[in-house]
Amino acid sequence: MSVFNHKDFNDHEQVIYCHDASVGLHAIIAIHNTALGPAAGGCRMYPYETYDDALTDVLRLSEGMSYKNAIAGLPLGGGKCVIITDPNTPNKKQLLRAFSKHVQHLNGRYWTAIDVGVGPEDADVLAENCDFIFARASQYPTGFNPSLFTAFGGFTGIRAAAMHLWNSTDLSQKKVAIQGLGATGRELSRLLHEAGAQLVVADVNQEAVDFVVKAYGATAVSPKEIHAAEVDIFAPCAMGAIINDATINEIKAKAISGLANNQLATAAHGKQLMELGITYVPDYVINAGGMMGAGSRIFSKPTMEDSKERVSGLYDIILNLLKKAKNEKRPTSEVADEIAKDRMNHAKTNTNK
Repeated sequence: MSVFNHKDFNDHEQVIYCHDASVGLHAIIAIHNTALGPAAGGCRMYPYETYDDALTDVLRLSEGMSYKNAIAGLPLGGGKCVIITDPNTPNKKQLLRAFSKHVQHLNGRYWTAIDVGVGPEDADVLAENCDFIFARASQYPTGFNPSLFTAFGGFTGIRAAAMHLWNSTDLSQKKVAIQGLGATGRELSRLLHEAGAQLVVADVNQEAVDFVVKAYGATAVSPKEIHAAEVDIFAPCAMGAIINDATINEIKAKAISGLANNQLATAAHGKQLMELGITYVPDYVINAGGMMGAGSRIFSKPTMEDSKERVSGLYDIILNLLKKAKNEKRPTSEVADEIAKDRMNHAKTNTNK
């Protein structure tokens, strides 16, 4: 299949296939849009079943990064990369070093960082041969994971959704279902627990579930049932497409506000959520906290306090988005896309003058 004919190719500026036979590297870099600045987005290491699956993921994720960075008000474009392998492979460091040279050759047109299968320590390995890596462990205090910025953004977004729906940010009487208890899902659980929320959780990793149940008094349910839990807010924090034809009519929550990428299986599901009376905080908006906190190192030298304050700005961004969508009686996903596109088009027009 030609990249240009791929169903998820949407005006991408550049798609690069990366290979190094000496270490068995197979990877793809997708740069979607650089109108607002250099493309930026994480490096995902995942054992895709096929190369086409990897291409689909990187095309969708890179486009999402363009929208995310634009609506977050960052001077960055959108890009993403995937390394096609199990992140537990014994030669992980060799693969990262080989791949980073491909990013270096782009000379700052694309910056990459942590993502699924690639942590802050791995980002330091990428930086051994590349100047365009952010969210590295060495950039933060010992033990701090930059993904915590994403979780804080998720908590901020849930507070904004609560204010929109119930005119209060008090979560002590709210029940929240969290699907996925990786680094961000687990930290989101902690923040919500401290805010007094009741938690319902699910993950394929039983150890992660047991930890959150014990630490935060959560109730565990099956990953296949979490979307249908009797809760006020559903927070998808696992893989994408959880809102689909099979699940959408089973959702009982009044709001969907979670950190997973590409939560809608299709754009049509955004409209369906509106028709069902469910408030949806678009995924690339609420999970922008990671880029707002860590990505700012690409163009500035923020302190930890600066970074956290920038992420706190998501509250107003999300609240204004929800109000605009309600006033115009349009899906939040549609309104968010429009805002992001307008910013990118405006920047491109000014650049071409």
